[in-house]
Amino acid sequence: MNATRRTWIRNPQACFTATPDAAAGGVVICGDRIEALLAAGETPSVPVDHSFDARDHVLLPGLVNTHHHFYQTLTRAVPEALNKELFDWLQSLYPVWACLTPEMLYTATQVALAELLLSGCTTAADHHYLFPEGMEDAIDIQVEASAAIGNRVTLTRGSMSLGVDDGGLPPQSTVQSEERILADCERVIQRYHQSGEGAQVQIALAPCSPFSVSEELMRESAALADKHDVLLHTHLAETLDEENFCLQRFGCRTVDYLERVGWLQPRTWLAHGIHFDDAEIARLGAASVGVAHCPGSNMMLASGICRSLELEGAGVRLGLAVDGSASNDSSNMIVEARLAMYLQRLRYGAAAVTHIDALRWATAGSAAVLGRSDIGTLAPGMQADLALFKLDELPFAGSHDPLAALLLCGAHKADRVMVGGEWRVTDGEIVGLDLDALKAQQRRQATTLLQTYRA
Repeated sequence: MNATRRTWIRNPQACFTATPDAAAGGVVICGDRIEALLAAGETPSVPVDHSFDARDHVLLPGLVNTHHHFYQTLTRAVPEALNKELFDWLQSLYPVWACLTPEMLYTATQVALAELLLSGCTTAADHHYLFPEGMEDAIDIQVEASAAIGNRVTLTRGSMSLGVDDGGLPPQSTVQSEERILADCERVIQRYHQSGEGAQVQIALAPCSPFSVSEELMRESAALADKHDVLLHTHLAETLDEENFCLQRFGCRTVDYLERVGWLQPRTWLAHGIHFDDAEIARLGAASVGVAHCPGSNMMLASGICRSLELEGAGVRLGLAVDGSASNDSSNMIVEARLAMYLQRLRYGAAAVTHIDALRWATAGSAAVLGRSDIGTLAPGMQADLALFKLDELPFAGSHDPLAALLLCGAHKADRVMVGGEWRVTDGEIVGLDLDALKAQQRRQATTLLQTYRA
């Protein structure tokens, strides 16, 4: 990348910035960073090498997805798992996922990231916790696969150590010993984790859930995260079944358990975070814990509605996530922002949750959840991660407020996406990717996966 190359994205139809109209004249990018926001009628103070006319585009910071399971793009709408809630849904799919191969994971990772990128998502966190025999190098596979798509990634080295024989939920073939888990966690941190601004790959540690790991593994993971200065991630308070599991196995509620194992701290972000009472929300906020709100998945599995406004009001970092593509069954972040706005309005009312709130959760809020201060907003010095949407499809005909129209009228695909100053999507196509070939490969492998399970 030429560190001094300047690009002017000029005169967007609308722009999502902290101050309205702050970038009505456009955004100037130098190298991989935003150099300046221009007011209406203003031009760059230094000559640019390239300019792009954005008069037909709505400009957003790149969207940030805080929780996913990339491998699940192979198991969308599986008949055996339809119309079930979380525990029954998991027990239907665990045996299928146990048949996963390295080749399948590579393709599924690229499919998930491509789908996210085309929806305007420039940074994505994935929670991979399946390491059956032959899948020991899953994180290495994901690092390699993600490089070809171009999103920034936070790859969480997940883990499951309690199988059904030990009182957990997953089958024994999908769990690992805790010694093996911790050794590989340290290995992938040392090999792949990038710290500081502009990081392309980051690693976090992510024991899967209270019903699949031991207390000791939670404590050891927290200690390892502290040693290497990385984040911690897990599923928590997704369903009432999980709450009951914690009460029966550990003798306490979910937030008490979190504190007991050393996770009630700023390194931690939680997937879902639905079933917290007022006192627990206050404790989470005081500890600066993050929560990944997953509206699509929560509705599909009928898990409940995240208490977003109370969480934010208490000081919890709140972001959005598509969750796995077997519980959504999609990986589309701009659609997820729309779902978040609508679902939260059911709880709080139409006036209390706006399109601005949903866009903020999907950008700056999600960036904060992932511990990043270099992405998520359009401002000088920030990484040049941008998503541009056109409002030229039939559903937008007759719309007026461009930012509101993105969500209210149902935007679903970005026209252009930039990551670190490089165009990754132009004219609705991912640069350098044969998407038809990737889809065909995924279909073949998804068929093989189910055939293997059913055999």
